[in-house]
Amino acid sequence: MIDVTIRVSLAPEVERFVEPVAATLSALGAQARTGQPPGRRDSGLEDATIEAFNLSCAVADADGRHTDAELWELLATFGPRFPTQLSLATPDDLRRSGLLAGKRVWLEQPSPVFDLLVRADARNKTANGWTYYWRAMDLAQLIVALDARPTETELRALDAFRTMLIGVLDRHGVPRPGSPPVSSTAVGATAAPGAALTPTAAATAGPTPAAPPASPPLGPPEAIEDLLAELDALVGLEGVKAEVRLVTNLLQIQKLRKDRGLPVFEASRHLVFTGNPGTGKTTVARLLARIYRTLGVVEKGHLVESDRAGLVAGFVGQTALKVTEVFDSAMGGILLIDEAYALARGGERDFGREAIDTIVKLIEDRRESLVVVAAGYPDEMAEFIDANPGLRSRFPKTIAFADYSDDELVRILASLCKKNRYEPTPDADVAVRAYFASQARNKGFGNGRLARNMFEAAVANQATRLMSRPKDAAGPTDEELLAIEAVDVPGYEARVAPPAAPLPKD
Repeated sequence: MIDVTIRVSLAPEVERFVEPVAATLSALGAQARTGQPPGRRDSGLEDATIEAFNLSCAVADADGRHTDAELWELLATFGPRFPTQLSLATPDDLRRSGLLAGKRVWLEQPSPVFDLLVRADARNKTANGWTYYWRAMDLAQLIVALDARPTETELRALDAFRTMLIGVLDRHGVPRPGSPPVSSTAVGATAAPGAALTPTAAATAGPTPAAPPASPPLGPPEAIEDLLAELDALVGLEGVKAEVRLVTNLLQIQKLRKDRGLPVFEASRHLVFTGNPGTGKTTVARLLARIYRTLGVVEKGHLVESDRAGLVAGFVGQTALKVTEVFDSAMGGILLIDEAYALARGGERDFGREAIDTIVKLIEDRRESLVVVAAGYPDEMAEFIDANPGLRSRFPKTIAFADYSDDELVRILASLCKKNRYEPTPDADVAVRAYFASQARNKGFGNGRLARNMFEAAVANQATRLMSRPKDAAGPTDEELLAIEAVDVPGYEARVAPPAAPLPKD
C-alpha cells in the first residue's frame, strides 16, 4: 500500500504577504529619504520577509507542539530566503535550536512593521494596514491548517491575533476600505499578479430572507470581521462570544484544508444553546446563521424558529410531515428549536417522540444543507439529548448563556433609551438599578426581556404623567418629553413609600 502524503506549501501564501508589505515599506522609505543622498539600501523586502517569518514561527508556537508538518514547511519556505544554513536543517535541528520557543508572544501585540503601516495610514488616509491584516490572517490560518486537527489553543490564538490587529486599526481610525481581493473567508485562492495594494471591492451585506421560498436574490456574503464586530457589540455574553469565535475559527481552518485538498475531520456543526429566556439565544443564532453563510457552511444564512407546537401534530403520521415542512423552510440556514426539551415529554405514546426520531433522521440526511440549534433550560436540555441515542453525537457542543448581571441590564436599558431618544435622569438611573436588583434570579427571570419590558413600562408611565396635567397647563417641553424620571420606573412608588402605620389595638 502506497502512503500518499498531501503537502501544502507555505511559499505562495508567504509571497502574497511579503509582496504588498514590502512595496508599502519601500514606498514609505522612499518618502522618508526624499532629499537625502541616493544609494541608501531599500530594506522593504528584507523587513517584510522577516515579518512573515516571525508571524509563521509565532503561529507554529501557539500551542507549543512544533509538529513536523509545521517545521518542515517553515524550513522549506524560509530556508532559501535567508543567507543561513536554515534550508539544510531538520525539524529536530529546529527544535534543539529553540528558535521557536516562546515565539507565540509575538502575536500578542502589534509588531513595529504593523505599527508603522497603521500610523502611516492614519496620517496619509491609506489602508495598507488592512492589507497586512488580510494577508497575515490568510498566512496564519494556513499554518494552523497544516495539522490534521487544530488545537483549541491554536484557534484561540488566531482569534486573539485577529482581535489585536483590528483593535489597533480601529484605535487609529483607519477605515475599512471593503472586502479584500482575496479575503480570509475565501481561503485557498490566489491573488492576480499586480493586484492593487489597497482593496476596493465593497463589502455590502445582503438581505436575510425570512424563508427560502420566493426569497429575493441574496447579496454578497458579509465580511467575517463585520460579523464578529457585531457579536462583540452585544451586551455581556462573554463566554458565548468566545465559543462562537472558536467555532468560527475552526470552520475557517476546515474550509481551508478542504480547499487545499487536505483531509478534514468533519465534526457535527449542530449546537445546543442553554440558558434562561431573554439571554440572547435567538439573537446569537441569527448572527451565527450569517457567519455560517460567509464561511460557506450554509447557502442562504437565514434563521427559522420553531418549537413543539410547530413540530408536533395531533394525529398519527402527521408529525413527521410537519417536521419535514419546517426543515424544508430552514434549508440553507439555521433551524432554531426553542424549548426543545418539550418534545421529550408526554410518555411513550406522545407524538413528541416521533418528532425527535424524525429530527434525527433529517439532520443526518441534510447535514450538508442546514444547521440545527436546540435551545432551552440547562437541566431540561440534558433530558432532550438523552431522549434518542442519535442526539448526543449530533449535538456534541453546548454553549451556555448566563443570566445578565445588574450592570449588563442597565447597559441594555441605556441602549434602548438611546435608540429611542429618551434620557433617564440621575434619580431614574438609581431607581432602574434598584429595580433590577430587586428581581428574583430564578428560572423565570426575564433577562433582556425584563429590561425591554421595564423600558416600555417607563415610557408608558412617563406619557401618563405628562398627559395628566391640568388642561390649562402648558404642553410638555422637548426636555420633558425626552426625560425618564425616577417616578416613571416601575415599582418606584412602592419602594419609596413609608411603611404603613400599624393598626390600632383593640
